[in-house]
Amino acid sequence: MVNERRPDDMKRITTPELAKAYIDEQIELLRQQVGDKKVLLALSGGVDSSVVAALLIKAVGDQLVCVHVNHGLLRKGEPEQVIEVFQNQMKANLVYVDATDRFLDKLAGVTDPETKRKIIGGEFIEVFAEEARKLDGIEFLAQGTIWPDILESEAGIKAHHNAGGLPDDMKFELVEPVRILFKDEVRVVGKELGLPDNMVFRQPFPGPGLGVRCPGAITRDRLEAVRESDAILREEFAKNGLEGKVWQYFTVVPDFKSTGVKDGKRTFDWPCIIRAINTTDVMEVTVEHLSDVLIDHLVNRIITEVPGINRVLFDYTPKPPATVEYE
Repeated sequence: MVNERRPDDMKRITTPELAKAYIDEQIELLRQQVGDKKVLLALSGGVDSSVVAALLIKAVGDQLVCVHVNHGLLRKGEPEQVIEVFQNQMKANLVYVDATDRFLDKLAGVTDPETKRKIIGGEFIEVFAEEARKLDGIEFLAQGTIWPDILESEAGIKAHHNAGGLPDDMKFELVEPVRILFKDEVRVVGKELGLPDNMVFRQPFPGPGLGVRCPGAITRDRLEAVRESDAILREEFAKNGLEGKVWQYFTVVPDFKSTGVKDGKRTFDWPCIIRAINTTDVMEVTVEHLSDVLIDHLVNRIITEVPGINRVLFDYTPKPPATVEYE
């Protein structure tokens, strides 16, 4: 595998010049590793997999086959956006797989966070294997693994779907060209590769998707509450000039209910938790303090527009002690 470990003396990539040097090095290494074979890429449309796609397109061109799996845990409008950007604009060799029912059926009734992650990761590998069997010459699986994924897996903090765990009979060799980079470095590299700003500076999104923002056993109605509240939050951050300034922001809908009142009648619905944070390396995280006016507006929109929500909470906890995601 290319670049197993981040060298202790590696200079942080902060400039276009350093990014170009890294790109040139990786293109050469990728060509050596892949040769004339085909590569299957898990293309989520997030920063990491998009940069991997751009690197591979430069290195091996149409030997790259991008597979976008809709596991039913994506944000509102996300599958459509991936198809538009990669298939229509970048002319990538894109295979779209709608596996929503397959994933949600396997996750039904599963409450343990690690079990959920492993099910989602395992299904991803299975889907890729199935797609690979339809193609000739696929020998490599590309992944957007980055350095914090490796560090957190090694420390036992959480399992990552793209940090090991491949089945023993998997015939793919891994291709991980941003494995030794921190998230901020991946963005600098993506910018140098010519990717659009709305992709490069898009906030990170976990591999298991909204599955880790729907704690406990995932149900379709609660998952929809996460999706809709997240869409409202992103819309309001964009309107208020916070898009691109706040590193990551999202909603979580936990698996418990509380008493409320609506139209003079008792309700028994979920809370929605808002998380807005900043970081450079994901190892330490600070909380973005929103204005009272914006919080009041968010509360009003979410409880009015999202079925099943009767409270909105704001998470002020930094990392440590709290991780970025809830699961």
